[in-house]
Amino acid sequence: MQKDVILNSLGFDKDPKETRVVVAMSGGVDSSVAAALLHEQGYDVVGVTLQLYDMGSTTVKTKTCCAGQDIYDAKKVADKCGFPHYVLNYESNFRDSVIEDFADSYLKGETPIPCVKCNQTVKFRDLLKVAKDLGADCMVTGHYIKRGLDEHGKAYLERAHDHGKDQSYFLFATTQEQLDYLRFPLGGWSKNKTREEAERLGLLTADKPDSQDICFVPDGDYAKIVRKVRPEADLKGDIVHIDGRTVGQHNGIINYTIGQRKGLGIGGGVSENNEPLYVISVEANTNRVIVGPKEALARNVIMIDQCNWLANELPKDGLPVSLKFRSVMKPIPAKLIAGNDNRAELHLDAPQFGIAPGQAAVCYVEDRVIGGGWITGTR
Repeated sequence: MQKDVILNSLGFDKDPKETRVVVAMSGGVDSSVAAALLHEQGYDVVGVTLQLYDMGSTTVKTKTCCAGQDIYDAKKVADKCGFPHYVLNYESNFRDSVIEDFADSYLKGETPIPCVKCNQTVKFRDLLKVAKDLGADCMVTGHYIKRGLDEHGKAYLERAHDHGKDQSYFLFATTQEQLDYLRFPLGGWSKNKTREEAERLGLLTADKPDSQDICFVPDGDYAKIVRKVRPEADLKGDIVHIDGRTVGQHNGIINYTIGQRKGLGIGGGVSENNEPLYVISVEANTNRVIVGPKEALARNVIMIDQCNWLANELPKDGLPVSLKFRSVMKPIPAKLIAGNDNRAELHLDAPQFGIAPGQAAVCYVEDRVIGGGWITGTR
């Protein structure tokens, strides 16, 4: 008679103390709780924090993630709990994979999402390799997203229980191979529950506020970072109305993004009844910013490339999905039509406004993450 297999909480057929877990510790409350809980449950926990910035650098500094105080906080949590903690200097990797891409994307007239690129490269490529080199059975992060197994034992992703904290948008580029190795123990929790557990465990990060900005742009001034990395970014040019009139001058296209209304630097009297103008497109090849009324932003087709699909097979006649093209929006209905060369189109049920190239378009069937791609254009 076959003995029933009893899996531990991370899905392995062995005792927790024989299961090595590398936890990516950013120094925040979420990853601190994930690491401390697994240690409390008896797992062989190893904490790893990536130092992504040289705090003495004149190029880029941070106040939020993976540097300075955060490294100290991660180490204090590990010391309190009694598991090893390592700090790895990945400044060069981060600059090459994330910051350089961020600057170049703005110079191309796009609106990038560096947090996705960081997950896609430094965290889930480079750090995951470190975890395997350390002999870990899996790598754990504090992201709010659910991981499940289908009837064939294949891992899949779902939106977090707390939709307000759900981070699936930022993890759409996770590959199947990475997903098989990753675990997300906080996906079924609310943020309040996480903080309650941090209090119970006596962690110094229990009341630490969430980071609101991109980690290397702590003051929200994206253009300043681009100028530091690409000094040639401040090339002046024309602001042109969609009717062909030149209505102003800009100090660099890096200061503008599609859908922007404020801070255009255009005086009154340009539009009829002085109606507000919006950025309709950013033309890197002509160094022009195109503006017009809000209705000119309406689009119902999104083109994406560099797609990553977690579905077994996408139907050739299209798949009804729920779509997010910004991290904070509620999913909207659309039809996914997969193409060749890792490209696809998304046909929206209703026109939407302010869809920017460089952002991600992420697809869901109910709460399950199907995948997505990078927005290259709209029509």
